[in-house]
Amino acid sequence: METRDLGQTGHESTVATFGAIALNWLEQEGADQLVELVLEHGVNHFDVAPTYGDAELKLGPKLRQHREEIYLGCKTQERGYEGARDKLERSLDRLGVDHIDLYQIHGLEYESELAEITGDDGALAAIRDAQDEGLIGDIGLTSHGNPELILEAMDQIDDLATVMFPLNPVVMAKTDANADADAGGDGDGDREYDYEAVLERADEEGIGTLGIKAFAKGSWPSTDELPEADRPYCNWYRPVDRPDEIRERFDFAASQGLTSVVSPGDPKLVAMVLDAASRYDGMAEETQRSLLEAARHDESPVPEQLHH
Repeated sequence: METRDLGQTGHESTVATFGAIALNWLEQEGADQLVELVLEHGVNHFDVAPTYGDAELKLGPKLRQHREEIYLGCKTQERGYEGARDKLERSLDRLGVDHIDLYQIHGLEYESELAEITGDDGALAAIRDAQDEGLIGDIGLTSHGNPELILEAMDQIDDLATVMFPLNPVVMAKTDANADADAGGDGDGDREYDYEAVLERADEEGIGTLGIKAFAKGSWPSTDELPEADRPYCNWYRPVDRPDEIRERFDFAASQGLTSVVSPGDPKLVAMVLDAASRYDGMAEETQRSLLEAARHDESPVPEQLHH
């Protein structure tokens, strides 16, 4: 599988990252089998979080067995020093490892959060102290929120090694200047979805980029129309789910310049993503344009549906 420089971290990540939230929906035997399948395809970048049910615990056995093969990303939604420190130590314990390669401030959505995170008693201070102690390697940020806030975070956090954010044809079509002008707009696109600007800034500053929601097709119907228990996939969004669609979406996301595309949360979709990633060979500009045109009027599942 193709690998790319993860910014300036010194690590070369595979073009696909395993989103280990998928393990939460499996029994331990199934979780072990899925991790082995991911490794057999050569994926070397895993991502997990303490908020993903018991995914950390289920990842632990195979992670410890294959620790040298895996660049491990984890996260915290804590905003203060003590909370972030406690959550990091809990993740280390649940995973059964003494070091996390990439520790990310998770789910930034509001400007007030950024001020708290970067304050003297904020989560960032705890993460930097943990870095000095060798408990973590690189520092990252994730967000489903306003791209302008991600850019602000990149301005304020000068040791940011990676950013994780949504990128798919639906959100990119909404920021496409030509499409916006055709729809009667000012030709500047919709800045609420301008993750392309984040991608460009990250590229300029040597920051690694991890793309999520690449396989998002749209929002789920309301729970009145389709209760969560009846949804066919465990994703927060309605995903594409045919092999040709999965491959098309993977190729599109990987062709935008992301370091790596994160697999979706439902384990039933992971094998198709692995197959697409193994076969990735770029995507023609004309095909990308056709996808954007087809997605112009689709409803985006980000950012409004994913607020925590």
